[in-house]
Amino acid sequence: MNTTYEAAEPRREEVDALEGATVLEFGTPWCGFCRAAQPLIAGAFASQAKVRHIKVEDGPGKPLGRSFRIKLWPTLVFLKDGHELARVTRPQGMEALREALEKIGA
Repeated sequence: MNTTYEAAEPRREEVDALEGATVLEFGTPWCGFCRAAQPLIAGAFASQAKVRHIKVEDGPGKPLGRSFRIKLWPTLVFLKDGHELARVTRPQGMEALREALEKIGA
């Protein structure tokens, strides 16, 4: 599992062209909700080695987050071949993450 939010975000066109199962995690390293959710997210991804996990540092004026209409952190967007199939915001339990992973074939 990726543990660092990347300041350099991919372009939306690059994300839309990704093949297979991908999860975009929008947040920041200083966000309390994001830090609190990390053990839960790590647990959900522990057996998902084939799922691409991209952690994107979000904030005002960041185009990728705006293109996905991100409002709260952390928000995880679950994609299959570049298409959004599920979204989990501020996860509270494993069940929502597992259901979202199932939707993308993980």
